[in-house]
This record gives sequence, C-alpha cells and structure tokens, in this order.
Amino acid sequence: MSYHFFKRFFVILVMINGFSNYAQDLKLQYNQPAVEWTEALPIGNGTLGAMVFGRVDSELIQLNEATLWSGGPVQKNVNPDAFKNLALIREALTKEDFEKAYLLTKNMQGAYSESFMPLGDLILKQDFGGKKPDSYNRSLDLQTGLAVTNFNVEGVNYKREIFASAPAQCVVIKLSADQVKKLSITIDVASLLRSKKSINDKSLVLKGKAPSHADPNYIDYNKEPIVYEDPSGCRGMRFELIVKPIVKDGEITSEGNNLVIKNASEILFFVSAATSFNGFDKCPNSQGKDEHQLAENPIKKASVKKYDNLLKEHIADFQKLFNRVSLQLNENETSKSNLPTDVRLEQYAKGEKDAGLEALFFQFGRYLLISSSRTHNVPANLQGIWNNKLRAPWSSNYTTNINLQMNYWPVESGNLSELFFPLDEFIQNVAVTGTETAKSYYHANGWVLHHNSDIWATTNPVGDFGKGDPMWANWYMGANWLSRHLWEHYEYTGDIAYLKKVYPIMKGAAEFSLDWLQKDKNGYLVTMPSTSPENKYLYDGKKEGIVTTASTMDIGIIKDLFENTIEASKILNSDADFRQIVSEAQRQLLPFKIGSKGQLQEWYKDFEDEDPHHRHTSHLYALHPANLISPLKTPELADAAKKTLELRGDDGTGWSLAWKVNMWARLLDGNHAYKLFKNQLRLTKDNDPKYKRQGGCYPNLFDAHPPFQIDGNFAGTAGVIEMLMQCQNKEIHLLPALPDAWTDGEIKGIKAKGNFSIDIKWNNGKMSQAKILANKGGTCTIRSAEPFIVEKLNIKSEISSIGYTATFDAKKGTAYNVKPLK
Repeated sequence: MSYHFFKRFFVILVMINGFSNYAQDLKLQYNQPAVEWTEALPIGNGTLGAMVFGRVDSELIQLNEATLWSGGPVQKNVNPDAFKNLALIREALTKEDFEKAYLLTKNMQGAYSESFMPLGDLILKQDFGGKKPDSYNRSLDLQTGLAVTNFNVEGVNYKREIFASAPAQCVVIKLSADQVKKLSITIDVASLLRSKKSINDKSLVLKGKAPSHADPNYIDYNKEPIVYEDPSGCRGMRFELIVKPIVKDGEITSEGNNLVIKNASEILFFVSAATSFNGFDKCPNSQGKDEHQLAENPIKKASVKKYDNLLKEHIADFQKLFNRVSLQLNENETSKSNLPTDVRLEQYAKGEKDAGLEALFFQFGRYLLISSSRTHNVPANLQGIWNNKLRAPWSSNYTTNINLQMNYWPVESGNLSELFFPLDEFIQNVAVTGTETAKSYYHANGWVLHHNSDIWATTNPVGDFGKGDPMWANWYMGANWLSRHLWEHYEYTGDIAYLKKVYPIMKGAAEFSLDWLQKDKNGYLVTMPSTSPENKYLYDGKKEGIVTTASTMDIGIIKDLFENTIEASKILNSDADFRQIVSEAQRQLLPFKIGSKGQLQEWYKDFEDEDPHHRHTSHLYALHPANLISPLKTPELADAAKKTLELRGDDGTGWSLAWKVNMWARLLDGNHAYKLFKNQLRLTKDNDPKYKRQGGCYPNLFDAHPPFQIDGNFAGTAGVIEMLMQCQNKEIHLLPALPDAWTDGEIKGIKAKGNFSIDIKWNNGKMSQAKILANKGGTCTIRSAEPFIVEKLNIKSEISSIGYTATFDAKKGTAYNVKPLK
C-alpha cells in the first residue's frame, strides 16, 4: 500500500523595513516513484545532470554530461555552390515568383547540427524479496538542490539522498537505514552509446565514444541515422563515467562487471564523468582532453571528505545564487505545500487556486538555470543538461530562432548574471565560425548564424543540402538576436570593460546586416530572401508561401541591433564613422506596417496566415524581447501587437505560451499574461490517454512542448518578473502588469537595468512599498501606477509632473524606499 506523508511547515515572519523574510516551502514531492522520465527529479551542477526516479528495488538515476555531443569541429565552406543561388533568389523575389525563390533557397543549405547525447544509467538494485514499502515519499528541495527518497520496508526506514555538487564537481549519493547492516545493493551502469564497462579499484568504470554523427530525430530517410565510423578520425569524442562506492560496515565484491555491496549500514557513492571535448575548434581525439583524469580527479578529492561537509559546501554554493530572489504570493491563501506536486497540478487544472504552486514554478526556472548553466562554452541546450534519448527531440541542440534565447531571459532580471558566461562564450565561438559562413555562403562581411547550432558552433543553414524546409532551415538572424544578449548583459551590469570586449561581435553582426540588406522599389532597405520562422503565408488565392522579402521579424531584429550598436558606440566613445553608417541605414529600414485586421503585419505584404493560430509570434520580436514597440512610446503599434496576439489565440506549445506571457506583460495587461501563465501549468502526460498532449508542464514541472523543452520553464520565470517589474524606456516600472489574482505579495532581489536591485511589496493589488538598491549608481527613473515618494533617509524626491514617475541621482550602495503618496 502507499502511504502519504503530510508535513506541516510553520511560516516565521521577520519584519525588516516593512519587508518579510518568509520560510517558503519550495519542494517538489510525490508519493510514488517516477514511471516516466518526465516524472523523475532533475539535479545538476551545470556539467553533470541526473534524473532521479526514486524507485525502491531498482533505483534508476539517468545521467548526462554537458559536453557529450556527437560530431566534431565544423568544416569550412561546406556548400561551395551556395552563393551562386543568391542573386537568382533575389531576382525571383523581385518578380514575386515565390515558388522559384523557395526552391532556389534549398540550394543554400548545409549539414544538420549535431546532437546532445545521453551519458548513461546508474542502477541500484536492492532486493526486498518482493515486499512492497509500507510508506514512501520522494522530494526535491529547490533551495538546496537535494533530492531525497524515503521508504519503509518491514519496519526499516530507508533514505536515499542525492545532490550534484559544483564545488566537488561530482554527484554525491548517500544511502542509509535506521537499522545497522540493512543495505545490500548491486550497482550497475549502462549506456545507449558504444561503451565498455569494467571494475577498477572497487569502482565501476564506463568508457565509450560518442557517434561521429547523429541525424535529427525527425529525419527518417537514412539507413543508419547514428554513425560511429569516421574516416577523418576527428569526429566522435571519448567519454568516461566513474562510480565509486564507500561503505560503512559491510563488504564490496564483484559479480561480472557489477559491484555488490552486502550488509552495509551506510553507503556513499561518488559519480563523476568527463569527455575529451577541448573546444569547438579542436579535434576531440588528437587534440582532446584527458577524460580519465578529468573524471577521476574530482572523486579523489571528494571521497576523502565527510558527507556532511560535502553537503554543506554544496548548499552554500547553491544558495549563494538561489537565495537572492524570493517570491511570496497571496499570503492569506490556504497553503497546499503538504500535498504531492502532481496532486496540486491536478487540482490546479480543475480551477482550484494555488499561488504557492505558481511561486514554485517561478523558482523552478531559476533552479534549472543554476543547475544547467555553469560549463564553459556550453550554454543550457534545448533540454538544459537532461536527456535520456539517443536521438533527442530536435537533437536537444541550440535552436536559435527563439529557444536558446529564451533559456537566458531570466538570467539578468532573475539575478543570476554570473550564469550568463556559457552563452557569452558560445556567442564568441559562433562569431568565429559565422564569419566564415558569411563569407563562403554570401560573400558578406561580419558573421551570421542560422536556425540551429551545437557544441561545435555550427552556423550554416541546416537542412542536409536541400532536403530540409527553408521555412525553418534558411533563417538568417541568429547572430543579430544573440547580440542582444551581449548588450543586455552590459545594460544590467553596467560593466564598461565587458561592453568594450563584446562590441566587435555586435559590430560584426551589424556588418553582415548592412551587406545583407537590399533596396526595394520604394527605396527602403529590406532583407531578401527572408522567412518568418516556421510559418507560412497564403498568396494568389490559396498558394502557400514561405520565402519572402523583409519579414517583420527580420526588420525588427535589425532595427534593434542597429539601435544597440549605435548606443554601444556612443558609450564607448569610439567607431564614430561606423556609427554614422549604421544610423543612416537604420533610417532607411522598412517601417512596421499595420494590416487590414488591425494587426502588426508579419510579412512584406498583408498576406493571410496559412495557420492563424501558429505557435510562433516572431513578428512581435519588436515588442518582446526588444523594446521598439511599447504602449508608453508607440501606442498605435502596441495596439496592433495586441490585435496580433488576439488573432493568434491563447493556446500553444509550452514555450509559445511562455513567450505570450512576456508579450502580454509588455502590453501592461497582467490579467491576460496571467491567463497564459496558468496555461503553462496545465498537466500533461505523454503516454496516458487521460491527458491531452498539450502545451503545459509534466508532473515534475518540466515544460511540455510537448515533448519536453526547457525554454518554457525559463521564459515562464522571466514572464513573472515582467508582470511585477519592467525596465524598459530607461525606467524601472513597478507592478506594470500585476494580475488581479495576485492580490498581495512581495518579490525580493530581482534586478533592473542599470544594476539596480529591486524589492516590491503590494497589498490589495497596489504597491505598499518598494526598495531600490543602487549597486553601481547613476540616474534612476521609477514609474508606478499611482503617485509615490522616494526616500533616502530624510530626503524626498519630488514626483515629476509627467505621469507617475520620479527621476533622481542614485548613489552607489544606497538603498531608496518607495512608498505610495498618502
């Protein structure tokens, strides 16, 4: 029988300057083991990831290593004939021969990206003679990164604790029981990759090699989608996994290639893994790192330490990041923290209120980013660092027409700026390969990035040399979009030295755009060819079109890039001649257009959509993540953006729902943003006909596209911050889109541009207090829906006469209280 653990948590309030420190419950918990992978609990230290199933007699811990990918360094000039087609495509588009342009565009494709690979499974078999547990629960504490499984069999309480330590660079597992010598375990490891298992010094060792190539999961025309052989000898990295047990009492023996532990009172496992990956441009074989030493050294260091010290070091490291931000919603609402998370999701789907679950989902996004973004040159991929399939959905790669970028939307505002470095380094890598692609494919300056990339910094249009659809394969704006992240990192940190370092990369993206732009018949600068990612239009009746001229997304991204590059040049007081060139081009860009339905036009012409409810809202890039459209400065275009969202509808895949949350928040409509946010929490199960395969989340709160894509988790977290604070138009807007459902609450520790830390508290739907901390100093403008005063000690700033804003000189290290004007 199953037994439900009910825990009661007492909330202690400590009032400090009007704010409260809440002992929040941030646990995922369940009363049964995971059956599906999307029910297991994720842990990670940024490099090693593990999915903990919590099974009783055959525990499964599925493992990943962030750098374990198929393939090897990209080749140069993979499609030498590509450029021959460019002029012909542009000629066809000028004549509005869209079908010919589409077919010619296929000729400008290259190879598919490579794939993120699963490392292996750790299996712990514990024989209970077929007896079932009398009680059971498993949990994941987001504040500590500790996954725990408790169960009772025949009067013995068993406990399994597991965490992925960044300081120790290994996964640590502790098995214990409340009676001595009750632990008898058989340990096995297995991998879907080619590998060999052995026992070395009472450790289980798995050595293997990744494929030289793996087809995307949506390709089915090759006889061998997974290829290991490689004549070049430079594709297919090595990897090694080590599992070392240390026992108290009991003995360790071996049976075949398995370890057997009998009659122990306590067992510690140290799990480490590494690959020979040595950079995007290095052969992982001849130039590869020593994966054995990289895997063995952390275990040597960690295994001589006491478990309590390892756990203490891990928690201190983890909480230094996680505890910066807290969110409390609707304090007076009855807490459901004692219920299993899957039960809470079921009840939530039926319309029951659960603000605690909403806060849990918000913090889960921050937890996942801390757990998956701490490896040099390797940002969080489409599934973070968690993948159990040899051919993961969409190769679990870097999809750069929205998904990779979404992963990092909460990194700055969610006060995790240090975790930006993997994406920062990755952008520097693709700028190198993208420079070659710009030259060989388009004879253009600067650098370019298309729809997909991978650990090898692939930048060419994918599609397998014409077999892919240009609807997604031939998209040209990845470099420009990623450059926004470089600019935003500067905006949030105020680090001039950093801006100076990355300005050449931003400039390179702008240089490509200048070469890419063409004059149309009206004298405007436009992109051609162009697509609006993964969408189609209808022309000449019901003909389907894909390739076009000047999609609105293209124009929005280039406008944004030019604006940011100009501003960066001014701040650095350099490159004035180039700034003038960009400024002149910016003035000539095709303007945004409003269509016949009052919508922001997606295409060069006011075409009908082939799918009016398409998941992508790419043409609203200018609204979010950029700030070219805003209700406060461009109300007519903001109304058109709103109409676009209304026409698209409130459904969608998980990540699409998350993007719409952010967009509705930018439109200052908190109730509509909240409606989409609630849809993100729709319970989904892939293999249960009781549940729809809909955009939402799985029982473990992973975002459901479906299947699993982690970008919806990250963008959902960012969307909550957008509802509660925005820093657009060089203002800090407090509670810009507060939904009616969140009548009271407080958020502490979020960040605004200018390197300001923000705390906000509200009651009855109105701000009751806020605190602004100037970490760097400078001019600060605050906006609120109601009149307010700003206090520094006994000094009050006057409210400006334009709206409800106040501007003041914020001194570095000084905190400012913001209170409603009575």
